Amino acid sequence: MSLPSETLVLVTGGSGFVGLYCIIDLLNAGYQVRTTVRSLSKSSFVKDSLRAGNIAESSLERLSFIAADLTKDDNWQEAVLGCTYVLHVASPFPAQIPKHEDDLIVPAREGTLRVLKAAKAAGVKRVVVTSSFAAIGYGHPPQSAPFTEESWTNVSDPSVMPYGKSKTLAERAAWDFVKSPEGEGLELSVVNPVGIFGPVLNNDISTSIILVQRLLKGNVPGCPNLVFGIVDVRDVATLHLRAMTSPAAAGERFLAISPPSMTMQEVAMTLKQRLPKLSKRTPTRAIPNFLVRIVAFFDAEVASIVPTLGKTIDGTNEKAKRILGWEPRSREDAIVATAESLVKLNLV
Repeated sequence: MSLPSETLVLVTGGSGFVGLYCIIDLLNAGYQVRTTVRSLSKSSFVKDSLRAGNIAESSLERLSFIAADLTKDDNWQEAVLGCTYVLHVASPFPAQIPKHEDDLIVPAREGTLRVLKAAKAAGVKRVVVTSSFAAIGYGHPPQSAPFTEESWTNVSDPSVMPYGKSKTLAERAAWDFVKSPEGEGLELSVVNPVGIFGPVLNNDISTSIILVQRLLKGNVPGCPNLVFGIVDVRDVATLHLRAMTSPAAAGERFLAISPPSMTMQEVAMTLKQRLPKLSKRTPTRAIPNFLVRIVAFFDAEVASIVPTLGKTIDGTNEKAKRILGWEPRSREDAIVATAESLVKLNLV
């Protein structure tokens, strides 16, 4: 069995929130890491972010970069060359609804297939794909039981947004590929996170982090009737590494959540209770659904949340705990860590 120091792992999308923490865990475990960025000019940004995550200069010597774009064939063969594992984390996740859903769906699905085909051709042992709860829990009638990995989002339901479609169709394409003759022998594991929170490492913050930022700044008049799952980015990275190396993880998908889900009002109350000095401007009053729908006519970001107003959807992490021994932080700790890091970086 090869040691981590002899093992090369490719992380796609190394400049993203999850990608950075996967790189941190891999470097801390002693792996050689290669990561894709759209432009090599991003490499200094990635290194600075890793330093913010307490990665030592000596560890950065085990990190290399390659320019590769999910929408193009260039450099993917070089990216996977010599790799034992691939963590395919990269995928578009905009704050606003795209003008055309294919702007999300095509790069997500075709990009995933590019990575898988290159990995298979290079003799990679296993690919871990970062999917989403959006590929599990949407387009269904209300249900009282938490969603599990057995469920798939119904992309034909009109309430499913382009992002949910993109993650579902990309993951479906990945499973179809490894089950086909073309992908035979390539192992696949999938991680399906809910809303990802936790300590940010730079000012390029993700959509979920913006929610906490706005609450701390008092940029929202109140709390819409939103319910969402929460997981800490550090736990998402841990789950990726366990899915990468555990023999039992091959051919499995894992829901990454610290249940139960929280309302936006509960998130605001958590900030008030745990960080009273930092959350003086944080509103805790509820905003009626009808008012949110009116604002949605004038604000594309608000329009993107309308389909989920009042919908309680939850998931279970029982499978990840049972098979991989995964124990995530509490949802409250993830929210607090998010807020503290935003303050540390002067983003609020």
